[in-house]
This record gives sequence, structure tokens and C-alpha cells, in this order.
Amino acid sequence: MSLPRKFAGIAVVLAVFIAGCAVRPSPKMGLGFGPAESRWVAATLATMTLEDKVGQLIACRYTGAFFPDDSEALANLKDLVVRSKIGGLIIFLGDAYETAHLNNALQSLARIPLLIASDFERGAGTQITGATLYPTLMAVGASDSEEIAYQMGRATAEEGRALGVHMTYAPVVDVNINPDNPIINTRAIGENPEMVSRLAAAFIRGCQEHGMLATAKHFPGHGDTDQDSHSVLPTISADRDRLDKVELYPYRQVIEAGVRAIMVAHLNVPALESTPGLPSSLSPAILTDLLRKTMGFRGLIVTDAMEMGGVTSLFSPTEAALRAILAGVDMVLLPLEPAKVVEFLVDAAKTGKLPMSRVDESVRRILEAKARIGLHLQKFVDVEALPQKLGSKARLKEAQTAFEKAATLVKNEGGVLPIAPAGRRIAVLSLSSDAADYYAGRTFADAVRKKAPGTTVFYADANTGKETLDDAYSRAAEADVVLCAVFSSLRAWKGSVGLDPRHVDLIRTLSAAGKAVVVVNFGSPYLLKNFPEVTGYLCLYRNTVQAQDVAARAAFGEIPVTGKLPVSLPGIYPAGWGIVLEKIK
Repeated sequence: MSLPRKFAGIAVVLAVFIAGCAVRPSPKMGLGFGPAESRWVAATLATMTLEDKVGQLIACRYTGAFFPDDSEALANLKDLVVRSKIGGLIIFLGDAYETAHLNNALQSLARIPLLIASDFERGAGTQITGATLYPTLMAVGASDSEEIAYQMGRATAEEGRALGVHMTYAPVVDVNINPDNPIINTRAIGENPEMVSRLAAAFIRGCQEHGMLATAKHFPGHGDTDQDSHSVLPTISADRDRLDKVELYPYRQVIEAGVRAIMVAHLNVPALESTPGLPSSLSPAILTDLLRKTMGFRGLIVTDAMEMGGVTSLFSPTEAALRAILAGVDMVLLPLEPAKVVEFLVDAAKTGKLPMSRVDESVRRILEAKARIGLHLQKFVDVEALPQKLGSKARLKEAQTAFEKAATLVKNEGGVLPIAPAGRRIAVLSLSSDAADYYAGRTFADAVRKKAPGTTVFYADANTGKETLDDAYSRAAEADVVLCAVFSSLRAWKGSVGLDPRHVDLIRTLSAAGKAVVVVNFGSPYLLKNFPEVTGYLCLYRNTVQAQDVAARAAFGEIPVTGKLPVSLPGIYPAGWGIVLEKIK
């Protein structure tokens, strides 16, 4: 699961429809499970109807926005909780107060506490405005810091729990060994299975020791694909020996480290599943035989989003959900038409197509997960406490340090960096390969202008025409140093993180003219293959305001640059390469 779709037509402000939920002190953090939790699970299971049980197997999407009382989207959410009795919700985007209020409201409707989750791959700020945003996991790999990984996990848990979110679908433990991977890429820690395992385990410890369930994904490994499973079913063609050494290695390590959940991808893996074209998410051989029996995993198995093309192109929503549960999945995430899926699964259980033993096994695991995080004691959060728990100065400083330690200087011919602005003519070209992203590099450009007031700045995106790009060349050709900030977003259904060929040509033409060209990359580090002749290459791994500020300070020697490539750039630089740049100011 990755980037979100918003509900269409939802109003932007939340009408709180519960008049305050009594909030008791939070239960002790951590993921404890003792006799009291065991009794609650047994007692709850004993009172559940078939409909109650089947509903627990489903988790649906929502947005932490403001909903008026007569909102159709809010009515649909209420129906899923009350009538379909779903076991969980997954939040995609929201504001802090609206999210916490809405979570309390929805919990008040649920007889059995809802397990609320989100893709907090870069901290709670990945989805929730007001929470702390960290860099990508590949940036953490560039720092190779277990301390940063642990801090990130702890912050994710503490801020997420304050919002009423109990589970993160992170960390990504895919080993990214395919430079053309269009959907994992910088979401992965790197290409070395040992490093991936070590840093992922540190994130998991930080997360779970502070009360949030962590999820390793995307099993059995999505790092060697050049296709996006949001659109199609990718094939992993590696043999079993390679899978054991690379893709499966981190899962063995994080299982040993105690991760409480694993997300299974929609992948075709012939070495693990003999049925042609059967997705790993629906494979008994991969989920029950390999993950449960051989690898010994005892926690929750959840699917990747069941709305993705990797499964919807092959099966109906109802058939896919049934097959996933029969294969060993505990929670089916984001099925299309969830109410119909619940009805279908109830009928399947009544007719024997879905054995009750299989249902009870998963429901027990789900209830145990809820008990581990104390939902049987307290399912509401204190909305008034949010200002003390989100985005504190100390936490923002931790995140800022993570961004700084990730900056990686790959190339620096002639010592072009750091830049001494006095007497130098500087140009900044902000080049976004995405449409309607014209000012992608504004923060970077503004920061450079403050350091070098005479800087020439030019913006372009995928819609910018040739005549305008020619003008950019003419202006940049007059500069002594050209800083080319390149942007290409990593997002679901896009299919590529490549650059606009016209922007590549512009950079190469400037280099051929003998200009000192420094590419500052706010995305996939592999993009150096497009212009290996440039003078300098600085990687930040993601386009955020924080990364752009760090890039500007690094370029002018205001901070040290110490990051190392967590992946190899084939034929150019090996993993572990990085030029240390000392602070000069």
C-alpha cells in the first residue's frame, strides 16, 4: 500500500457528532499480552456472532477531514462500522484535530474497538498535518543510523497513538535491487539485506516499544520489479536460492526481532507458487506454508490494498477476499465494495466455502493485536493533549538531524561544492518531471537566493514548452555554477520515476558547454545515469521542504555532508560511496 486517493466531494471541516468521549489515562505503552488480555480475547470471542467475526477481517479507507452531519461519506463510514462491523480503518491524509475527533467518533460506534492504521512510512507526518515528518527510509539507509531509525519508530508510535492510530504499515523491508523500480525505490532502506534488516529492526523496536504495531512489507519482496503492482501483477523471476539470500532474508530477521504484522504484496513469484499468475496475496503456499509454517510467523498477515490492479485485474473483489483469507490472510485491506465483500464472506462461511476454523483463527489474532495495544482498556484519545504530543521542537530537531545526515554527495569534480558565493554567478534551475508542479523547487531556490542574492532562478515542469526551456539555457549559460534541482515524484499508478527527456537534454547541453553543473536530486538516486558527465551530484531522496532547506545549506558548506549511497548506481558508483564534505561556516 502506498499513496492515497481522497474521497471525492467531501466537505473540508469536521462536525463532531459525539459530545465528548470520556478519556481515561492511556494504558502502559509497549505491546504486552498477559492473562488479562487473554481473558478479554476469550470473552469477546465467545460473544461474537458470525457477522461480528467476518467483519473483523476487513479494513476500509477514510480521510481525517471535516464531515458535516449529513455527509454521504460520513454515513457510509458509519454503516461500515455499525452494519458491516468492520474490524479496522485505514486513514489517508488528514489534519490532527479532525483525525483525532473522527477517530473518537468512529470508535464510539464500534462494539469491538477498531484497529486504526495508516502508511506512516516517514512518521505520522506522512499522512497527518501537524505531526512530525521524517525523511524516506532510503535516506535513513544513507545515514546508516540505527539511532535515527529507532527515533523515527518511537516518534511514529507516540504521535500516532496520540491521534488514535494504532498500527503503521511500515517499515518497508523490500531490498531495492532494481534501479527501475517505479514504486518501491526510495521507500526502501537500500540494496543490502543486512542493512535493511538492521535498520528495519531498529524502527520496529522504536515503534512497538512505544505502543504501536509495526508492519514489515511487502512480502515476499517487491524490490526487484520494474512494474507497479497498483496497475499490474509484477513477476519476481528470481530462483529460490536468490530469494532466500535477498528478498526473504529481512523477513526472517524482523520476525526474529518481534514484528507484529506483515503485509503481503500482489506479486507473481514462480519459485514460491506453482500456479501460474496467482498473486502472492492469494497463495496458500506463500502465506501458510512459507510464512507461517517454515518461517514461523505468528503475528497478523494483512494484504496490500485489494483495490490494486495486481489483484483486481484477475479476480472480483469478493472472490479475491475469499481466496486471500483461505490462503492465510488475517485482514483484507481496502477491498472494493467492502459491504458486499462482508456479505459474501458471511454467506461463504454459512455454506462451508470458508471454514469457521479459518475465520476464528484470524479473529483471535486480530483481537490479540487489539489487546496488545490496550484497546480493551481505552479506545479513545485526549484531543486536548495533541499540542503537547505532536510536532514538538525536540521532535522536529530529531527529524531535521535525520534529513541532514541523509544528504549524500556522490560527485564533486573540482571541488565545486561547497559554493563560495562571493563573486560567483549562480543559476538555479528547478526541473520537475511532473505536470502541474511548476514551483517544485521554490524552497530550495529561495534558500539559495538568500545566500547568494544575485542568483538567477528558472522553473519548469512537465508542461513547460521548448521555447521556455531554451530561454532557461540562455540564462543559465551566463552563470559560473548551475544548480539543477530535479524532481520526479514516486507515487502509485504513475509507473515511472524517470525524468522528462527535455530536462535531461538541458542538463547535458549545459554540461557539454563546459558549465559547472551540480544536479541536486530530490528523488531516486539512480537518475545520475541520465547525465553522468555533470560536475556534481547531491542526493536528498525525497522532495520535502526540509530536504530542500538541507540541500541549500549543504551546497554552501553550512552543514557537513556525510551520507553514503545505500544502493549502487550500476556502472557508475557502488553502494556505500559518498564524499564527505566538511562544514565551512
